[in-house]
Amino acid sequence: MKMNTKVFKMTFASVYPHYLKKVESKGRTVEELHQVIEWLTGYTASDLNQIIENKIDFETFFNEAKLNPNAAKIKGVICGYRVENIEDPLYQKIRYLDKIIDELAKGKALDKILRE
Repeated sequence: MKMNTKVFKMTFASVYPHYLKKVESKGRTVEELHQVIEWLTGYTASDLNQIIENKIDFETFFNEAKLNPNAAKIKGVICGYRVENIEDPLYQKIRYLDKIIDELAKGKALDKILRE
């Protein structure tokens, strides 16, 4: 599998506005976005503000995150990759985040996204 490892050095701040636009354009809220990010990473809204302000890259973002033990239940295809088959742990975590934000934007119920 060819991965785009440039994403590891991209800042969370550079991608966050795209996440927000994607979910809000589909009628979801910033609070719901923060809820799914917090579920996956353990980061609160105030943590995210600090991460954005400090221009933290994705590698640091996930190295310092407390990944939810149910993250491995995230399955499916995002950006042409089946997330459960991605071998690089960091790349897989980035795609987990993409996948749950995509599910939020597509109108999936929060309890399903949060694998409860």
